[in-house]
This record gives sequence, structure tokens and C-alpha cells, in this order.
Amino acid sequence: MDDKRITRGAVTYIGLMVANTILSSAMPMLIILGGLAGLMLSPSPALATFPASVQVFAGLLAAGPFSIFMGRFGRRAGFCAGGLLAASGGLACAWALVEGNFFMLCAGHAALGAALACYQYFRFAAAEVVPSAWSPVAISLMLTSGLVAAFLGPQLFIWTKDALAPIPLAGAYLAISVISLAGLGPLVFVRMSPPISTGRQRTGFPALVPLLQPGIAIAIAMGAVSQGVMVFMMAPTPLAMIGCGFSEAMAGDVIRWHVVAMFAPSFLTGFVIKRIGAKAVVATGLLLLTVAALVAAAGLSGAHFYVSLIVLGIGWNFGFIGATAMLAERVAPADRALVQGANDTIIALAATISTLAAGAIVTGPGWTFLAAASLPVVAAAALALLFVQSPARAAR
Repeated sequence: MDDKRITRGAVTYIGLMVANTILSSAMPMLIILGGLAGLMLSPSPALATFPASVQVFAGLLAAGPFSIFMGRFGRRAGFCAGGLLAASGGLACAWALVEGNFFMLCAGHAALGAALACYQYFRFAAAEVVPSAWSPVAISLMLTSGLVAAFLGPQLFIWTKDALAPIPLAGAYLAISVISLAGLGPLVFVRMSPPISTGRQRTGFPALVPLLQPGIAIAIAMGAVSQGVMVFMMAPTPLAMIGCGFSEAMAGDVIRWHVVAMFAPSFLTGFVIKRIGAKAVVATGLLLLTVAALVAAAGLSGAHFYVSLIVLGIGWNFGFIGATAMLAERVAPADRALVQGANDTIIALAATISTLAAGAIVTGPGWTFLAAASLPVVAAAALALLFVQSPARAAR
């Protein structure tokens, strides 16, 4: 019986990994597409990143409902719904470019943003199919799927962006629809335990009690800062580089290596967490985010963009995975749906604000000011991290 359970868990984990790899390939494509398509159709250059902002805001609105949906109907049903949303969003964006309709482009990005919010739960699903002691490793290795996406996504963009010529970029959106449908196939092999409880059916203030625990609250804050700062610098990078005279291809290559840096460390991050603890890994991530901002503010050469975005990706990896592990080790199983939904909603809120602010800043005060503006936020997060206790110590 134990052998069957282990085999089922392994098959399920592989199914989750493959599905996440395929579905997440849309993410680096959208990093490039959001600003460029927005610039093509927006009534003002200041609104170039508005579709990307709508995308992230939709993720904010969808994160909580997706968690509750999975708590009731299971992870597989939720991931299937996310894939179908992404397919419809890609079609809507392609049609928006054909028609020159900025509103439809924003609507398509809204569907894509909701889908990306759904995909964030792959990391929690990974932790649920392994023994608790191995949760950090399972979370970390699940995110290595993004490494394949980092190479596949930008390459798909290059191959397909002119597929519907003379309409630029529409082919890339259509490719997102195709890979989203393809990503549903591996979910056939996913067999997980019955849906988790949604917070012991508590309502009102009692349902929020787990979120008020200092360890949980700070873990959520660390994830929000890591995601927010990363998006704040990443989202306007293509616009900043093109504004400095670099080509779309070079901007895409910088994003490619940024996404590689986001996910390549995941082969080791979980093992590092097991050895030195999640708090130390988060602190390292915050330090790297600081270095990335300083390098970005130091110059506008190609080397500055490459180095800052690569360091930014590594910093996000340590900060985000470390924060996820901090949260996972502090949340009771019965509270998972509530706390995970709140966590990803707050992270999406930070990303939404960061994306919208980044567009206004990069087209106004400029890239250097944007990079420097990240530093106070990271410093505040580092100060809050000092007050985190280990779960064992907090329980005493």
C-alpha cells in the first residue's frame, strides 16, 4: 500500500511538473508582449503598460476565488479552468490586434492574468504530495519548470510574433492559446487527496485569525515584497531598453536570462532552505534585490540591464521561495485554502501596484529613478524580517 501511495505521489508530481512547465511558458511571452502591444494600441504612451497592469489586477481578483475553488473541487479542476482561461485570453488579444481594439486587448490580458494567478498554486500542490519535511524541496523543484519556460517562451515569441503578418505580435498571442490547451494534457495523471478544508468553515473575523499570526503575516509580506520589487523592475525593462536604443530582440534576450535567473536556482534553493532555514534564504534574496536595484541605477548600458535583471531574478527566487516555505511550515492543513488565497491575493496586489507605477515612472522620471525607488521598500522588508521567529520557537 505504501509503495502504491509513493508511486501515485511520484506520478502526480511529474504530471504537475510537466503541466506547469507547458502552461508557464506563456509567462515570459507576456512580459515581452504586454508593453509592446499596449504601446501599439494605447491612446497614450503613459498607458503602454496598462494591459499588463490589468493582467496583474485580474490575478489579484482571481487568486482568492481560485484557492477556494480548489479547496472545494480539487487542484486538477482549478488548473484546468486556468488553462482554458489562458487559451481564451490569448485568442482575445490576437483578435484585439487584428481589430486595433485597446479595450479588447485589456480584456484578454485580464483572462491571462487570472490564469497566471491559478498557476501560482502549482507550488502549493507540490508541497501537498510529499512528506512535510520535503515541502521546501518540492516547492523549489516545482519552480524549476520555469527554467524550461524561460527558454521556450521567448523563443516561441520570436518564432510566432509575425505569424499573422502584416499584423505584428498577433501570432504570439495565438501561440499562447495553443500551448495553454496543450498544458491540460499532463493533468490527466494528477491524482491528489480530497480537497482541503476551507478554514474549518469559519466566517467573519474568526476566519482571519490565522492571517494575524506574526509569522504568517511576515511570510506573506516577504513574498509580496519579493514579487512586487521584481515586477516593478522587470515589467518596464523592454520599454526602457527600446527607449535607450536597444532592439526588441535584445530586450527579449535580457528577459530570457532574467527568467532563467528566476528559476535556475530552484534546483538548489529547497535544499538550502532545509540546511540554513527559510529566514536566512529570504534575507539573502532581499540583499540580492538591493544589488539589482543599485546596478540598474548605476547606468543604462546593455551590461547594466543584463546584470541587474539577472541578479533581480536570483533575488526573487530566494525571496519568493523562502517566503513560500515560511508560510507552508506555519499554516495548519485546515487553513490552507484561506491563507494561501489571502497570500496570493496580497502578492498580486503588490504586483498590480508595482506594474502600474512602473509604467508611469519609466515614461516619466525614467529608469534610473525607478531602480532607486525600489531600495526603501526592500529595506523596510529586511527590518520586518528581523522579528520572525522559527515555528518551533514561536510555539513555545
